[in-house]
Amino acid sequence: MKETLLAKKELLHKEVLPAPATRTFALSFFNLNFIVRVLLLTSAAFFCLQVFAQPGDVRQKEIEYKKTLTERSAKIVNTLGITDSGVFDKVVNELVNQYIQLNAIHEQSKNVIADLKSQSLSADEKTASVKGQEEKKSSQLLQLHEQFIAQLKKNLNEEQVDKVKDGMTYKVFPITYAAYQDMLPGLTSAQKEKIYNWLKEARELAMDEGSSDDKHKMFGKYKGRINNYLSAEGYDLKKETAAWQQRIKDREAAKKQTMQ
Repeated sequence: MKETLLAKKELLHKEVLPAPATRTFALSFFNLNFIVRVLLLTSAAFFCLQVFAQPGDVRQKEIEYKKTLTERSAKIVNTLGITDSGVFDKVVNELVNQYIQLNAIHEQSKNVIADLKSQSLSADEKTASVKGQEEKKSSQLLQLHEQFIAQLKKNLNEEQVDKVKDGMTYKVFPITYAAYQDMLPGLTSAQKEKIYNWLKEARELAMDEGSSDDKHKMFGKYKGRINNYLSAEGYDLKKETAAWQQRIKDREAAKKQTMQ
């Protein structure tokens, strides 16, 4: 009897024993499935955030960029003495649009040139292709420049248009022209006219450049031309510059002494 009970107990134990393993497997499978679903949902949510956030970010940058251009343009237009608010706003908008279109032309050209340089072309082919693209950009800038000036002249007089040009080029033209006259007080009328016309030409081209550095480089190019001309005219610019700097120091010292 005792042996029979022991045998049944052992048999019962063998039959019941696998049950915990099956339960554990089911529980583990459930946990794994749950974790996978959570990861998938989290990844999907993150992807959606990334996708839908990008347009908003781009839009925000565009708003900030246009705000910056509007503030820059308003500072320039503030120097024109415009009393009509409608005209004021119109000129500001023309300036903003000009900056935007200039940037678009320069960016497009930069991307095209980068693409050309990455292609499997010979050195001569690349040089010719890049030159062609730069000529195309110059043509586009010239056309845009002429349209912009014509549009400004509908609301502004010549003096005001000149102020817009100076504002777009950080007043380098009048400042540099005055500096040459101060440095070289003996300049003849013909020499002054030559310097004036070169700086004026530099301003027209600098207006269409896409960055502050490029605008100053354009003036630098023309100042080099002017300096070569003055050297050919017999001026020792190194000596003249040193003497000019000393005169500036003397004037500053005299000014401080007068104020004391």
